Amino acid sequence: MDNNDILVRIRYALNLRDTEMVEIFKLGGLELTEDLVKKMLIKSMNPYRHNDTAEDQGDVESKEERIRCKNSMLESFLNGLITYKRGKQDEKPESSESTGLKNNENPNNILLKKLKIALSLTSEEMIDIFAETGIIVTKGELGALLRREGHKNYKECGDKYARNFLKGLTKKYRG
Repeated sequence: MDNNDILVRIRYALNLRDTEMVEIFKLGGLELTEDLVKKMLIKSMNPYRHNDTAEDQGDVESKEERIRCKNSMLESFLNGLITYKRGKQDEKPESSESTGLKNNENPNNILLKKLKIALSLTSEEMIDIFAETGIIVTKGELGALLRREGHKNYKECGDKYARNFLKGLTKKYRG
């Protein structure tokens, strides 16, 4: 699943309008116009590849004028979504460890963590969302998916988990 596909699925699941998407990006520190957001929401011809793991094809795909959503853009959106849903957080001293997405990193683990925070989900609610789509995740497995990379119990979140979690969110929020 590429980052554009993730944005499209989150937008649909949470029933967000284009103007809300622009506001969320702005809250995450990225100024985009509504037109640019629409170009980011054009579905990919091949949504099952990571856009940063394949060869760099530029920022715009020629045929559809589709703008690729880079990991930094997705992270800005997810940070903005947290602020949009939960409000502005008081400033804390900067922590030495970064939770940011690296350019070639799989964004699925960060996606689960930040959606959990933004939507104020408990572990049990996340397990129920997975169960809605037929995926059985134990509390231990979920904890491993939510751990920081480098932790001994860290488990990389595959596209199957991320796709089904977003599908479960759609069922929960849209019926």
